[in-house]
Amino acid sequence: MPAHYAPQTFSITRPDDWHLHVRDGAALHTVVPHTAAQFARALIMPNLKPPVTSTAQALAYRDRIHAAAAAAGHSTFEPLMTLYLTDHLPADEILRAKEAGIVGVKLYPAGATTNSDAGVTDMRKTYATLEAMQRTGMPLLVHGEATSPDIDLFDREAVFIDTQLIPLRRDFPALKVVFEHITTREAVQYVQSAQGAIAASITAHHLLYNRNAIFTGGIRPHYYCLPVLKREIHRQALVDAATGGSPRFFLGTDSAPHATQLKEHASGCAGCYTAHAAIELYASAFEAAQALDKLEAFASFHGPDFYGLPRNTGQITLRRESWTPPQSYPFADTTLKPLAGGEVLHWRMA
Repeated sequence: MPAHYAPQTFSITRPDDWHLHVRDGAALHTVVPHTAAQFARALIMPNLKPPVTSTAQALAYRDRIHAAAAAAGHSTFEPLMTLYLTDHLPADEILRAKEAGIVGVKLYPAGATTNSDAGVTDMRKTYATLEAMQRTGMPLLVHGEATSPDIDLFDREAVFIDTQLIPLRRDFPALKVVFEHITTREAVQYVQSAQGAIAASITAHHLLYNRNAIFTGGIRPHYYCLPVLKREIHRQALVDAATGGSPRFFLGTDSAPHATQLKEHASGCAGCYTAHAAIELYASAFEAAQALDKLEAFASFHGPDFYGLPRNTGQITLRRESWTPPQSYPFADTTLKPLAGGEVLHWRMA
């Protein structure tokens, strides 16, 4: 469809979510069905407590997610599993993971975000494991923020590129890297221009909102995430990247559920829950950029192409319809407040 055309309905190949948190236990039964209703596959983050650091743990976690999806009538949904990189993850675990169909290994710099305390303290400690990943073609999924306390929160991504990502990729030039949930103009420019196998995922909330959203009318904790929302110039750079047609950028929601009382807290958790209306939120961002015709490639093609997986064959249809997501969902023995809950959205999956 032409970029300026505003249809009442349109269909795209069923998309995938290349960055998703679903937690564990009873919480799975709220959040997994939201994703499975829209996406054929989702790349599951391993930052549980304790973290998913072995192939056996990842496969058991996959079984629990499968069960939650099937219980909601989504038996064809496929969770794609990852391992959590630590200072001590053995290189031979990469070989077991590859043989078992594990899709990637996640790098959290220690202390960077939720449940990252077990993350990497010194990249040099992981070099034997990274060499095994490079040799087997296992992608490294990077939470790209420097964590030194003397670095301004809003500069952590840009500093990470210069001090850690560039040296890492110089040492491992054939390693496949996904720069997760990028948030800055600097990250866009780096991914666009860098040599080798690199790509980036982009969230709906970083396409839709800048950092003013956190503070409009008071502190709004449900807009607080890490990496944090940035200035408008950065949001616009992300929109340009997502809608520009480059195969290096693809959909990854980073939907991150937290109990309401832990978000609305003196030291509230970082993370935006968007799985309830993920594809509708992306459609809103792409329509605002007059680029609905670019949504299918971003949501359905670029991700599997980079990961070396087949594209999906089914379709979903979005229709222009005003609707209001609920202000909260049941979440184990508490509640979960979604982003845009109680607000009117203008696209809905049929």
